[in-house]
Amino acid sequence: MSPLDGIRVLDFSTLLPGPMASLMLAEAGAEVIKIERPQGGDEMRSYIPKLDSDSSNFHLLNRGKRSIAIDLKADGAVERLRPLIEQADVVIEQFRPGVMVRLGLSAEVLQAINPRLIYCSITGWGQTGAKAHTAAHDLNYMAETGLLGLTGGSDGAPVLPPVLAADIAGGAMPAVINILLALRQRDLDGKGAVLDIAMGESLFCFAYWGLGNGFHAGQWPQRGSDLVTGGSPRYNIYSTADGAHIAAAPIEDKFWARFCELIDLPAPFRRETAKPVDAIAAVATCIAARPAAVWRDVFAGEDVCCSVVISLKEAVGDPHFQDRGVFEGEQPILPLPIARVFRAHGPLRTAPALGEYQID
Repeated sequence: MSPLDGIRVLDFSTLLPGPMASLMLAEAGAEVIKIERPQGGDEMRSYIPKLDSDSSNFHLLNRGKRSIAIDLKADGAVERLRPLIEQADVVIEQFRPGVMVRLGLSAEVLQAINPRLIYCSITGWGQTGAKAHTAAHDLNYMAETGLLGLTGGSDGAPVLPPVLAADIAGGAMPAVINILLALRQRDLDGKGAVLDIAMGESLFCFAYWGLGNGFHAGQWPQRGSDLVTGGSPRYNIYSTADGAHIAAAPIEDKFWARFCELIDLPAPFRRETAKPVDAIAAVATCIAARPAAVWRDVFAGEDVCCSVVISLKEAVGDPHFQDRGVFEGEQPILPLPIARVFRAHGPLRTAPALGEYQID
């Protein structure tokens, strides 16, 4: 048996945070039923590129689920869903605060039907507070939690993050963690729970070191001046002779000493007394003298925490990930952070067609 066999999830969410959360639950054996609007369903179905009639993104995020098409604004919608609500263990929704209330699908209403129900809401800013109804996307959450302000390009402007950290690490993953905790708590007391997952505030965990320095020492981090923001030669990105880049992170002394030997860094810049800006420039000069392929060979087998920056396509083809079966199968699946021992067994199910599942 998989750990979530017998758990039924009603997923009212669309796009990324909620669907990724319910995908992880499905991966561990839960039955996930998507509740979609009859006209078009989840907006991500329409994205490109396409895989059959729906987008490849939709297929990645919704494999193994079922789909019900129902107009939630129509009279009698709640009653139509009642049999599912009575049997459900978890509800996931990510509308703005108040929308589910207006639809007659609030936590209060649904838990009156099913007191053991775990009701998880995922929003940008939470159910309460001055920003609760403010529209935002991942970039906004990064900007308004101080994280984006710690990045910087050569012109000093913040750098556009290539990852949707708020949606995934601030929304989907905290949702799964808290749903699992709520299921365990329900095992103990038999009661459901209401979960308020705020993507923006979850991002502050990424700045734990900056919060610690700021709260306890008054040393609030600045762009380009701290260890992980570009202020140290031991944690930086350097250009090679052929225009590629080396991600160098020899933070600990033993790594740093060997790194300095391998790149032949002049002695004065190896010492702790060297000004960081001067040491960074000296390391940059050394790295810029050789192409990336040479540095890859130099660092191979050495404990110096240095990597050549590669593309996503190259990373997928890395023999390490291939050997571990990260992208196994004729149709590669999203490598979710679910241990293999907990994954559902049996043949891999594809993403559902819109409305293919009928309410009993």
